[in-house]
Amino acid sequence: MSGLQHSIKNMMNWIDARLPVTETYEKHMSKYYAPKNTNFWYLMGVLATVVLVNQLLTGIWLTMSYIPTAEGAFGSIEYIMRDVNFGWMLRYMHSTGASAFFLVVYLHMFRGLMYGSYQKPRELIWILGMLIFVALMAEGFLGYLLPWGNMSFWAGQVIVSLAGAVPIVGDGLATWVRGDFNISGITLNRFFALHVVLVPMLLLVLVFLHIVALHEVGSNNPDGIDIKKNLDDKGKPLDGIPFHPYLTLGHDLPAIVAFCFLFAVVMFYFPDGGGYLIEAPNYEMANPLKTPDLIAPVWYYTPFYSMLRAATFPFLGLDAKFWGLVVMGGAIVLPAVLPWLDRSKVKSIRYKGMASKSFLAIFVVAFFVLGYLGVQHPTPLKTFLAQICTAIYFAYFLLMPWYTSVERTKPVPERIPMQ
Repeated sequence: MSGLQHSIKNMMNWIDARLPVTETYEKHMSKYYAPKNTNFWYLMGVLATVVLVNQLLTGIWLTMSYIPTAEGAFGSIEYIMRDVNFGWMLRYMHSTGASAFFLVVYLHMFRGLMYGSYQKPRELIWILGMLIFVALMAEGFLGYLLPWGNMSFWAGQVIVSLAGAVPIVGDGLATWVRGDFNISGITLNRFFALHVVLVPMLLLVLVFLHIVALHEVGSNNPDGIDIKKNLDDKGKPLDGIPFHPYLTLGHDLPAIVAFCFLFAVVMFYFPDGGGYLIEAPNYEMANPLKTPDLIAPVWYYTPFYSMLRAATFPFLGLDAKFWGLVVMGGAIVLPAVLPWLDRSKVKSIRYKGMASKSFLAIFVVAFFVLGYLGVQHPTPLKTFLAQICTAIYFAYFLLMPWYTSVERTKPVPERIPMQ
């Protein structure tokens, strides 16, 4: 052993005696065994982490030149785009990253639905993931107002006004959220504070807990087989491989490179995504006297916005606006109880019956249709279609205890089949 190696070893021993760096690395990387049959769908977690890092780093740089006031916000964005060195790239990395974040998170959640990643013993992992999703939606909404473009202003006006639909305390609640009687500079300032400080801190804590909980019980796999049940004479899973270097270098790294390439293509050539990533009205400064032709949120909120608009009639003495808020909120939080709704004896869609496969396929189609309707002008026919798709969305979850308990499932192998 050379003198340098000896010095490094002594330094690591000194650190490990005070902080378990090596132990943590082994537990979560080199000695953490993951299933050997992970596929494309198991890339979304690491890609979400990559995007999270991108959002944090670009967000820090953007705040150095951003002015969170009604008078200076839009102008500071223009300053970043035109005068700050590579400011245009940082802005587009951040705006494209927001859409990329939701894309990989939606795919990550879909994988959980397909392979039963919410079932015992992973209930807490799923709940923490849903909390991350809610925090991410809040973070996206808070950040959406910050450019102080005309669509940001009016979309914020619409969403914040929903608080006014709450019985008795609605008007006071809406005023409290805005900090004023209308969307104004104080609203922008408090949204900025929440967007750059509180919610990112909450997200980091939740992501940390999510990963720790995952590594405590182990990763699921496409077959839904617990790899800890089949161990060799050294106590290592027969159907598992060390997370590092096999998955990090052979599975995750190529995917990260491909993802970054696609991300760069969108960022450099289609930064506004044809109006779906950055809407045309957002290139104009917020104007309380000029309402956009169609007020609609960014694409990743449109399914829930469609559900909000699908509630068109009063009920129990409460107006449609309140029930729209209830429907939208319920649609966001209902998946959190999924571990207790699924009564199937198997985890993976590979071994579930035709009922689970059919309901999941119809659910996905309805979700896409809702997303499309959310960026369209409402008409009686489109509203009726949104109501049908909203009913399908809720039926997927509320009927799950029935169809998962009566369907015929396939036998699950004891070991992961050869790929």
